[in-house]
Amino acid sequence: MAAEPVLEPSFHRTLIKSILAGDAAVDLVGRKVVVGGWVKTGREQGKGTFAFLELNDGSCLANLQVLVDAAVYSLSELVPTGTCVLVEGELKKPPEGAKQRIELRVEKVIEVGPVDAKYPLPKTKLTLENLREVVHLRARTNTISAVGRIRDELAYATHTFFRKNGFRYVHTPIITTSDCEGAGEMFQVTTLFSLAEKVEKELKLNPPPSESEVEAAKLLVKEKGEKVSQLKSSKASKEEIGASVSELTKAKENLSRLEERFKLKPGIPRKDDGGIAFDSDFFKRQAFLTVSGQLQVETYACALGNVYTFGPTFRAENSHTSRHLAEFWMVEPEMAFANLQDDMNYAESFVQFLCQWLLDHCLEDMEFMVKHYDKTAIERLKLVASTPFERISYTKAVQLLENVTDKKFENKVEWGIDLASEHERYLTEVIFKKPVIVYNYPKGIKAFYMRLNDDGKTVAAMDVLVPKVGELIGGSQREERLENLKQRILDSGLPLEPYEWYLDLRRYGTVKHSGFGLGFERMILFATGLDNIRDVIPFPRYPGKADL
Repeated sequence: MAAEPVLEPSFHRTLIKSILAGDAAVDLVGRKVVVGGWVKTGREQGKGTFAFLELNDGSCLANLQVLVDAAVYSLSELVPTGTCVLVEGELKKPPEGAKQRIELRVEKVIEVGPVDAKYPLPKTKLTLENLREVVHLRARTNTISAVGRIRDELAYATHTFFRKNGFRYVHTPIITTSDCEGAGEMFQVTTLFSLAEKVEKELKLNPPPSESEVEAAKLLVKEKGEKVSQLKSSKASKEEIGASVSELTKAKENLSRLEERFKLKPGIPRKDDGGIAFDSDFFKRQAFLTVSGQLQVETYACALGNVYTFGPTFRAENSHTSRHLAEFWMVEPEMAFANLQDDMNYAESFVQFLCQWLLDHCLEDMEFMVKHYDKTAIERLKLVASTPFERISYTKAVQLLENVTDKKFENKVEWGIDLASEHERYLTEVIFKKPVIVYNYPKGIKAFYMRLNDDGKTVAAMDVLVPKVGELIGGSQREERLENLKQRILDSGLPLEPYEWYLDLRRYGTVKHSGFGLGFERMILFATGLDNIRDVIPFPRYPGKADL
């Protein structure tokens, strides 16, 4: 019997970030460590007697300089860009005049992940557009790794903010039967296509029975049934009756199978009126990928008080702009016993908390963004983190924009329009030069669940506008009055039936409540200064693109 394989000892790897952080570099000189990472650049020196490797493990932006002697390992296998190495050695202070504060002198190469000559990430800089074609490798670049760390910090900050403020995290469903936005641009979830393919294959392998075969089976059931009746009336033995009943049962089962197969038709199941028969689908009704977890998370707000959901949402909008994705993440808090004023207060505090968090926890990556993409990125974070937001009504915002003379807008400004990005940015970047919250929007441009104001023309909605991206947050006080909500649903051209559960929240202990949604990728665009939303999500999905 072969001996059991022995487990390898743990490597106890040290992160490069912990070596390079603050005064740690000086304090760690002389210590032996194990470090792993990918070679950013490698060069042989001293006529091939040793090599310098710039090693990065993703824990921070900076690289650790690693010195390897030819006697320790074959240098030609270590220096190519993209090579993965796990090495052990002693941390040393570099010679005087070197820009590094610490370097690693390798004593042992534990593992090497060689790189193919076709490695698509050269030392030279690739455009962000080109990097989207190698989405599985682009996280190894400085820009995308920095965005990854910024995204992670913002996610952690989100959970931290809500935990500190007494909110509970709720996991809302990705598959839904409700259209929260009422726009109809939803991805459908269905098994009807795979079912149709399965039926088509089945019918080719096993053609359905003819009508005459079904009729013959019906006749056999009738004959077997009559025989059972005759045996019972003639008081035959239990054995004879039992055998006859068994034959009848088999005949019925056979007829049932034949009738079921006879009904099989190629293609998508249809109703008598030609519409799709969704009662044949997996959920027995139409189902979609969610555009928002808001409606569902409201059910928990009406029980637990302050809650939030944070997850992926989907929209089948055939848009190729730099601001649209088919799959994106939303942060959606919902507060019971809260009006529009409370909603705006929470939204302002949340955005300021996120900005301050990046300044406190992600400064190195933000400095990289300032150097390479947007010189005002850190300045913008400081402004938003420290400045009270301006609050104006939609009507006032329109008046201000109508009076603008130094700029001609592409979209005409008039009361009743949905403010375009150019309008939003003008308000926040030019007129007020700080974040702006616009509230009380016309009911015709907002969703059915927003509370109707006493004027009958506007709803208690609010949008948070920030420099660089315009709208960052959209929210409202929800309509808690049953009859008003029913009418708003109908006015939006939606059926009541799918929303009966939502109406129940108003029937049974209705409560004033409010909430908002923050587009997570928009927050990252705002923070980093990048221009395209496809570069701030790990695996962007947009029309014609769903790699991996």
